[in-house]
Amino acid sequence: MNAPNTALRAVRTGMRMSQDDFARALQAAGLRVGEPNDANKRLVQRWESGAIAAPRPVYARALEVVTGLPISLLGFAAIPEGQAVDDQRGGHDLTSPLSSLATPTPKPLAVHGSHEGVWLSRYQYHSSGRGDSFAGQHFVVVLQHGDRLTVRSLPGSAASSLSLDLTVDGAVVTGTWVEQTDPIGYYRGARYHGAIQLLVEPTGRRMAGKWVGFGKDMDVNTGPWELTFRDASTSKATLDQYNRLPE
Repeated sequence: MNAPNTALRAVRTGMRMSQDDFARALQAAGLRVGEPNDANKRLVQRWESGAIAAPRPVYARALEVVTGLPISLLGFAAIPEGQAVDDQRGGHDLTSPLSSLATPTPKPLAVHGSHEGVWLSRYQYHSSGRGDSFAGQHFVVVLQHGDRLTVRSLPGSAASSLSLDLTVDGAVVTGTWVEQTDPIGYYRGARYHGAIQLLVEPTGRRMAGKWVGFGKDMDVNTGPWELTFRDASTSKATLDQYNRLPE
């Protein structure tokens, strides 16, 4: 008897989603990356109960888009090389070992290829209340599916949590950001969000540009933002290594 997948359940409940909500989010994610799926509440229940040891690749990619985490951190059991993976009907895929799911092969991009891995995110902002400028830093994990990047901060790298949803078009990266500030910090858990546009350097190892967002008085603020590449791996060991405050 398989053990329940408590890691996946913890991630889902941490996102404040019911199993129905989670299934709908997986369907929407599949459509966004051009891989429609038939996720439903029953499938989520079977994953969380351990009845299905690992998702098929189409679901693995949707899970990464929705959660912002690599499939290796979502509590699924490792499958020996060549062994089939259960699907939602209780049958089996013909091939596809789980080892191929940890870092899915992205669709080729026009210029820079894959941006997946660990990056250091750093932005600057002015605090009108304190009359000074500050920098926010996070280690973030970047997952890529085609031309879409899902970016999530590692929880130990800062007191606030950061997420970005981006689209790559050649050397231009455009999207949105959300930051949940420290509940006991200066901003007392306030949630801020806005837009961001970055240019990827020819090396592919740095993205730099500007963010825009609203202040507490609904004034429009802006400032510099950059992401600097640190590691191409998204394995648990690598993420544990960077789950700390940046130096």
